[in-house]
Amino acid sequence: MQPYMVNIKLSARTLTGALNSQNRGAADWGWQGLIAYGCHSLVLIIDSKTAQTLQVLERHKANVVKVKWAKENYHHNIGSPYSLRLASADATGKIIVWDVATGTARCEIQEHTKPIQDMQWLWSQDASRDLLLAVHPPNYIVLWNADTGTKLWKKSYAENILSFSFDPFDPSNLTLLTSEGIVFISDFSPSKAPISSGKKVYISSPRSSPVHNKLVSAAGAKKALDKVKILITNEKPSNSSAPLYSPGSFCGIPVGASQNKLPDLSLDNMIGQGTLSTEEQLKSYCLQEVHLKFLLTGLFSGLPLPPFAIRMCPPLTTKNIKQYQPLLAIGTSNGSVLVYNLTSGLLHKELSIHSCEVKGVEWTSLSGFLSFATSTPNNLGQVRNELQLVDLPTGRSIAFRGERGGDEPAIEMIKVSHLKQYLAVVFKDKPLELWDIRTCSLLREMSKNFPTITALEWSPSHNLKSLRKKQLAAREAMARQTVVSDTEQSSLESSVISLLQEAESKSELSQNISAREHFVFTDTDGQVYHLTVEGNSVKDSARIPPDGSMGSITCIAWKGDILVLGDVDGNLNFWDLKARVSRGIPTHRGWVKKIRFAPGKGNQKLIAMYNDGAEVWDTKEVQMVSSLRSGRNVNFRVLDVDWCTSDKVILASDDGCIRVLEMTMKSACFRMDEQELSEPVWCPYLLVPRASLALKTFLLHQPWNNKYSLDISQINYPESENVKNLLQEQLHSLSNDIKKLLLDPEFSLLQRCLLVSRLYGDESELHFWTVAAHYLYTFSQEKTLTVKAEDALNSQEKWINPLDICYDTLCENSYFQKFQLERVNLQEVKRSNYDHTRKCTDQLLHLGQTDRAVQLLLETSAENPYYYCDSLKACLVTTVTSSGPSQSTIKLVATNMIANGKLAEGVQLLCLIDKAADACRYLQTYGEWNRAAWLAKVRLDAEECADVLKRWVDQLCSPQINQKSKAILVLLSLGCFMRVAEMLHSMRYFDRAALFVEACLNYGTIEVNEDAKKLIHAVFADYARSLKTLGFKQAATLFASKAGSAGKDLLNELEQLKEEE
Repeated sequence: MQPYMVNIKLSARTLTGALNSQNRGAADWGWQGLIAYGCHSLVLIIDSKTAQTLQVLERHKANVVKVKWAKENYHHNIGSPYSLRLASADATGKIIVWDVATGTARCEIQEHTKPIQDMQWLWSQDASRDLLLAVHPPNYIVLWNADTGTKLWKKSYAENILSFSFDPFDPSNLTLLTSEGIVFISDFSPSKAPISSGKKVYISSPRSSPVHNKLVSAAGAKKALDKVKILITNEKPSNSSAPLYSPGSFCGIPVGASQNKLPDLSLDNMIGQGTLSTEEQLKSYCLQEVHLKFLLTGLFSGLPLPPFAIRMCPPLTTKNIKQYQPLLAIGTSNGSVLVYNLTSGLLHKELSIHSCEVKGVEWTSLSGFLSFATSTPNNLGQVRNELQLVDLPTGRSIAFRGERGGDEPAIEMIKVSHLKQYLAVVFKDKPLELWDIRTCSLLREMSKNFPTITALEWSPSHNLKSLRKKQLAAREAMARQTVVSDTEQSSLESSVISLLQEAESKSELSQNISAREHFVFTDTDGQVYHLTVEGNSVKDSARIPPDGSMGSITCIAWKGDILVLGDVDGNLNFWDLKARVSRGIPTHRGWVKKIRFAPGKGNQKLIAMYNDGAEVWDTKEVQMVSSLRSGRNVNFRVLDVDWCTSDKVILASDDGCIRVLEMTMKSACFRMDEQELSEPVWCPYLLVPRASLALKTFLLHQPWNNKYSLDISQINYPESENVKNLLQEQLHSLSNDIKKLLLDPEFSLLQRCLLVSRLYGDESELHFWTVAAHYLYTFSQEKTLTVKAEDALNSQEKWINPLDICYDTLCENSYFQKFQLERVNLQEVKRSNYDHTRKCTDQLLHLGQTDRAVQLLLETSAENPYYYCDSLKACLVTTVTSSGPSQSTIKLVATNMIANGKLAEGVQLLCLIDKAADACRYLQTYGEWNRAAWLAKVRLDAEECADVLKRWVDQLCSPQINQKSKAILVLLSLGCFMRVAEMLHSMRYFDRAALFVEACLNYGTIEVNEDAKKLIHAVFADYARSLKTLGFKQAATLFASKAGSAGKDLLNELEQLKEEE
C-alpha cells in the first residue's frame, strides 16, 4: 500500500477572466514555446503545449496594450544564460521589462502618458541583446536599453506612427506604418538616431493626390504593409512547382527509410508528404489539390464576466487531511458555479445549475455546497428564487426548497450553521426560514411579525461535546447488556458482536440526535437577537438593545469569544463576550458590505469589505493589519472577499479576476518553479543557468556512453539531488517522439544539434546548425563525386533539397537566381503603373533578362516624360555587343555616372556589358553591401561570387558593424569551414566550435594539416574546460585526450581529481 501524501501548498495566484478591448494586440509567442498575453492590467504566461498558466505578472496600473518576448538570437553560456525576458507596455505609456521566471520587474520605462503603439526587440544581438525600440505617441520612436532603462536616442517624424517592422534580412532597414502611408528608413542604427526622414509611400486611391485627397483607413494601411512584407521577404509564387524540402530528408541531411526523423515543420513538406520518386514528386506538386485544416491542440478559458460570489471550502483540519482539497466555489452571472483547485489554479468542475445570476454559495461539507440565485424582479417586485444543493463528486443537484421559490421576495442571504446541520434563509420582505440540511426539511418558517433581518451569523459554540459523552455512555451501556455469560464463547465472537452493536448504536444516534446551535441577527433598529436551534425546536434566548453609536447593522462575524458587527456608516464594533466589553472603531470607509474571520484555531484575523476596497484586522489587538483601496493601491474594485487559508485572502474584482493574496493584500508575482502543475512542462529556462546548460550538453552529445541515455543519474554529475531531480523532471516531460529520436544511435550529431536548438528555442543555434547541416552535407557530397557526377548533383540534389529561401543570400546561387526570377515575374504580373514597370525593368536588366526588359521599355507611352529615355535604353540594350570599343565606352560612361552620384544607373550599364564583378566592387565601395551580395549571387560565377562575399564577411566582422553571427553564416555558405571554426573559437563559443569541428571531421569537409590540428586541439581543450565547469568530468577527460598537447595539463588535473575521489 502506498503511503498517503497530501499537498496543501497554496501560492499567491490570480485567476483571470475576459479581456479588455485595449488588450487586443497584446499577445506574443516566444521562441521558447511560451505564450504571453495581456488581460486588463495583468500579463499571463501560458505553456502552448499543455495550456497551463505558468505565471501572472501584476505591476501595471493600466490595461496592457503590447507584450513582446526578448529574442534568443545570441550565444548562451554561464555569463549569458537562458532567461525568460518579456517587455509589456500599457495604456499610460509605461513599459516594464520582466524576469518572468521570478516574476520580478527588471526595469520600468516611461516617456509619455499615451498608449504605446508598438515595440520590438532588435533581432541583431551581436552588439547588445538588451535593445528595445518603442513607438511613443504620437510620432516618436525611442531606442531603450531594456536592462538599465536608459534612453539611447529619440527621433520624431511628421506623421502619427501606428506600428513598425524591421527588414528580416538587413537590420538597418525599418518601415513605419503611419496614418498616411508607409515610411521606409534605410539608415537605422543602434548607435545613433536615423538622420533622414525616410522615403514616404502614400497609400491612396489611384486617381487621388497623395497630399490633398482623403486617405484610406489604418486598416487598409496595415493590409498594404502586409503586402510589402510579402514582396520583400519570402513569398512563394503560386505557380511554383519545385518543393522547398524533400519529404525524405531532415533539414538537408538525407536519412534512411527506416531511420527515425524529426518531422519537418515547413508547410511545403506537410503538403508534399509521400513516397513518390523525384520526377513523380515534381509533377504531383503541380497537380494535387491541398486541403489545409486547423486542428485545436489546446484551449485556455478564463473566468466569465463578473460579478462573482466566492466561497472557500471548509478549512483544513487534522480530521479531514486525507480527503482535503483547497477548492474555491465561484458563483457567476450566467448561473453556473465554477469550482477551482487553488493548488494548481485549474478548473476542477463547472456546474450549470441555475438559470440566473448566482448571488451566494455556502459549503455544507468538503464535497457539497448550497448556492442560490434570484431572477430579475417582476412588476410586483417578486422573483423566482433558486436554492440548489449540489453533490460535488457526482455533480448531482436538487432543489433544496422543493416546489418553493416561484413569485416571492428575493433571498438576500443564506447562512449554514457551524456544524453544517442547519440553514438560515433570509428574504428581503419575508420572514426567516430555518432548514435541516441533512434531511432537506423545513424546521420553522417564522411568523409574519418576525423582525426584518439586516445581518445574521451562526455561533461557533454548540453542545456537540456533551452529546458525544452521552453517546459514549449509551454505547457502553448497550455493550454491557449484550455481554454473554457463557464462558465457552470465544473472545473473537465477543469482539465481533461488540463491534456490530457499536456500529448500530452509532448509526442510530447520528440519525436521531442533533446538536444544539445558536445564531444571532439584527433588525433595522440595530437590536441584536439570540436564538437557539435544537432539532425541531427554535427558542428565543436573549435580546440586546441597539448601540447608539452604530448605524444600521449590515454584517456580523463570530469566532470564539469575539463578535464583530459592521454598519452602513463604516463602523466596526468588536464585542469580547468573555470579558463583556465592546469597542467601536470608525473606519470612515462607508458601508461595511462583508466581514469574515480567518480559519485556524486561535487565529483572530478578520477581513472587512467596503465599496472602495478591503481591510484586514487583528481582533485580539483591535488594530488594522493591512488595507487595500480602489483608485489608490489598485485600479480594480473589490466585489467579494473570503479567506483561502489562515494567512491568505481571496479577492474577486470587477476586472474579471480572482486574486489569492498574502494578508498584506499587496499584489506580488510568484516564482514559476514554485507552482504545482497538473502536467509536467518542458521549460529548461526555469532551471538555474548552470543546470540549464548542463541539460543542454547532456542532450547534445554523450560520447562517454556506448549508447544514449535520458537518465541523468547514470553519469557522474556532481550536483545536489534537488538539481538532479529537476533535470530528470525536465527529461521526463519530453514527448515520447522526442525521446525516441534522442535515444536513436543513428540520429546524427547535426540532427541532434538541430533538435536541441528547437527544444530550447535558441534562435542563434537553430540558424547556425540549419545552415551548417545543409552545407556540410552538400560539400561532403561534392568531395566524393567526380566532375560529371557533381554536375548531376547540381541539377538534381540542390533543386530537390535547397536551403529555405528565408535564408536569402545564403542559399545556393542557382536556386537563388531561380527564386529572384520568379519574384520579378510575379511583380511584373501585379504591376499597375509606370513606376512599377520601371522597377521590374531595372530588376530584369540586373538578372540578365534583356529581351523581356526591352519589351517593357517599349511599352512606355508617348505621353510619358520618360518615353524618349526608355526608347533609347531599349535601343542600347538591343544593340550592345561585347566588342572592345563599345565596352570601353559604356564602361567609361558607367564610371562617370557612378562618380557623379548615379550609382544605380552605372551599375545597370556595367551589368549590360557583363561587368557585374566591377559593379559589385562599386556597390561595396559606396556601402551597398547587401545589393552587392545580391548581384553577385544572380550574375557571377562561383569563384567571383565568393570573392565578393568574402569582402562582405570582412565588413560584417568590422567593429563598426559587428555582425559576426551573420558573417559566420556567409562563410558556411562558401564552405570556409576552418575559418568558421576559428571565428567561433575566437568569439569563445567553445561548445558550438567543438561540436562543429567534430561534425566537420565526421563529414570529411576539412583538411587536417598542421595549422588545422593546432586549431582543433585548442577548440577541444577549451570545450573540455567548459565541460569540467559544468560538472561533466568524464566528457571533459574525453575531449582533453583529443586535444593533444593543448589538453595535457587539463588531463593531468582531471586524473588527479579522479584519484582524490
